[in-house]
Amino acid sequence: MATSKKTKSDAKHGSNGHRWRNGSAQTSKPVANSDLRSYSIPDYRLEHPDLTVRQAIEKGKDGAEHVRYEVEGNLNAPVPPIRDSKYLDKKQCIEIYRYMLLNRKMEIGLENLYKQGKVVGGVYFGLGQEACSCASAYALDKDDWFAPMIRNQGALLVRGFGASDMMMQYMAKADSPTKGRDGTSHFGDIEKRNMVSPISMLGDLIPVLSGVALGARLQGRNIAALTWIGDGGQSTGVTYEGINFAAVQNLGLVLFVESNLWAYSTPSEMQYRVKDLAERAIGYGIPGVIVDGTDACQVYDAARDAVERAHRGEGPTLIEAKMMRMKGHAIHDAAAYVPKPMFEFWKKRDPIARFENYLVKEKKWLTPKENAELISDVERVIEEEREIAVNFPMPTPESAEGGVFCEDGCHEIKPKYSIPKVKKGTGGFKQTEAAVHLK
Repeated sequence: MATSKKTKSDAKHGSNGHRWRNGSAQTSKPVANSDLRSYSIPDYRLEHPDLTVRQAIEKGKDGAEHVRYEVEGNLNAPVPPIRDSKYLDKKQCIEIYRYMLLNRKMEIGLENLYKQGKVVGGVYFGLGQEACSCASAYALDKDDWFAPMIRNQGALLVRGFGASDMMMQYMAKADSPTKGRDGTSHFGDIEKRNMVSPISMLGDLIPVLSGVALGARLQGRNIAALTWIGDGGQSTGVTYEGINFAAVQNLGLVLFVESNLWAYSTPSEMQYRVKDLAERAIGYGIPGVIVDGTDACQVYDAARDAVERAHRGEGPTLIEAKMMRMKGHAIHDAAAYVPKPMFEFWKKRDPIARFENYLVKEKKWLTPKENAELISDVERVIEEEREIAVNFPMPTPESAEGGVFCEDGCHEIKPKYSIPKVKKGTGGFKQTEAAVHLK
């Protein structure tokens, strides 16, 4: 694709309209080859942590060699401020903050229920990722779709689920979203909340959400279809296939790559060579953006821009949110492989503590008393929801046979927006060479 002629206003921007990553203008002399391309990945962070994880070999008391990880870099860097949003007002910021608190308190409640032996199976946490889950989902419009991963439980709260829904789901209670048939977060709501159920095979949600966006377009609507993937899950082949399909078809996929530094026990340095995963957007010919995943304002603004692009029919966006998952893969994983100084570094960048400081001390949108009352109200809600979940009965044994097969009259699948328009052909069936051969 040939590049168009640049105007004076283009001098301070890359070819995709964004500023160059280092913030400075980069200009070059005109070249004869019009096929040359140049790209930039906008990076909206106010901090660029320069930490490196490397392997070290040590011998145990038995003489056997063991692998451990060490972290190097400026671990004492000051915590950056929250970047003011270009969209959010006072009320919206406080709403997002409340969702983040609900997210955190709910997961603490789930951890306690697990330790009490009331949870069926394991529990997956998004500690340290609340800003990414809640602020991105908050950027969606009512008709937009989303598909959360197991750590995006805050997104479910934003879209109308209660904490008791998730608690009952983990406890396999009779009134859980799956009526006790699943002990994790594999449930959705395609009728009221436009939510596609999480899929355990990482990356598979990406082509599914691309298909949702395609289905809406066939019905005459341009919608945003939001999903998330971790830095480990994005290495799967289906991730690439799904993004490429959305790019080629110009579908409204909004993909958050939650770059949380560890894919289970594998550090990012041993997963991929590129410095920033957002750079992979270049290969698909779509915009890529980098944000601080612990800054709710940055997350929301990037998500809102991507949602608006999708509504205009301008195609997908890849957003890399950099942060750290502050717990192991699941509750059974103590994450002992993570160097403690790395945990301490990111603990200072707790997204809730940062947003609280922003609202109370910097913007003064909440007084200390109002903030304490808000936190107390959240704790009251979580306790009430926990009581509902704990006291609800388990499903009856005979109920297990229901909902296994979709029988006549089970449910009707209808177009969400309108009947797709299909052109009627005028000619008859024309046999192809292949059809004649098979005949």
